[in-house]
Amino acid sequence: MKTHLVALTLILSALTGLSQAAESGDEVHSLDHGGLTRSYLLHLPARAPAGPLPLVVVLHGGAGNAASAAKMTRFDIEADEHGFIVVYPDGTGKPRPLREALGKDGFLTWNSGHCCDYAQKHNVDDVGFIRAVVADVEKRHAVDSKRIYATGISNGAMMSYRLACEASDLFAAIGPVAGIIDVDDCKPSQKVSVIDIQGTKDEYVPMDGGVGKKAYNKEDRPPVQQSIDFWRKQDGCSVTVNADTTDLHMIDYGGCDAGTAVDYYQVQGGGHDWPGGDRLSLILDKPDPKVPATDIIWSFFAEHPKP
Repeated sequence: MKTHLVALTLILSALTGLSQAAESGDEVHSLDHGGLTRSYLLHLPARAPAGPLPLVVVLHGGAGNAASAAKMTRFDIEADEHGFIVVYPDGTGKPRPLREALGKDGFLTWNSGHCCDYAQKHNVDDVGFIRAVVADVEKRHAVDSKRIYATGISNGAMMSYRLACEASDLFAAIGPVAGIIDVDDCKPSQKVSVIDIQGTKDEYVPMDGGVGKKAYNKEDRPPVQQSIDFWRKQDGCSVTVNADTTDLHMIDYGGCDAGTAVDYYQVQGGGHDWPGGDRLSLILDKPDPKVPATDIIWSFFAEHPKP
């Protein structure tokens, strides 16, 4: 456990100050929810097309924050190119007066079900908070209600799965990276398209399940395929197509109900990272630069609005 705490401390050091690093033109907003003052970072596309725009919610991993998610995923660049709004909410963490006095961020997490840390232990209503974030953005800007999406990495990926389970009325599709369904009873009321990206050598959330060698929570987790199979059945998919490149094994589940789809991308030799994104610390796995996760996820989102 001591080794993992040291690793987490190093991660936090790598992320220090990133929440203060909003790019010029970005907006930092706060709102009260569940007795807490919460915050999120909003990025508007540089050249927005006319009419309501799609909205993508990007969720940081455990120990991350809004700005580190923006830096890691580079979703701002994608939003500017394709004309959609992107929002990066902040998770929660226990008060750390010394770090705050130094202008540093705390250990922020999401309550994705069985994970993680402060948010899970205090049963923080993160589904409600993210609903509130989307509603707040909708008050400020014209959002296409049929094109609202969520993605994230690790604890953020698990949170995106929870949103699909408990806020399927809101989200058209999700794009978890290095995560699984983390709730015991997933009962979506509507169909949700899913694209999942997973490294075959991930030692935090192992693709084949079990206890990850580097996992902070030493919990026996199910294989990623179990989450994929849940959504394949939920969406009524009847066709399976496999394809391979040097870096990817891709499984496309088609013939799904109401135009939905489920795609499973396995990054060959990939670790616990955002493929094609920034590596925020040397102790984190190195992303495969040849697999552009952000491009892949947005392309999938763009093809799958709400039925």
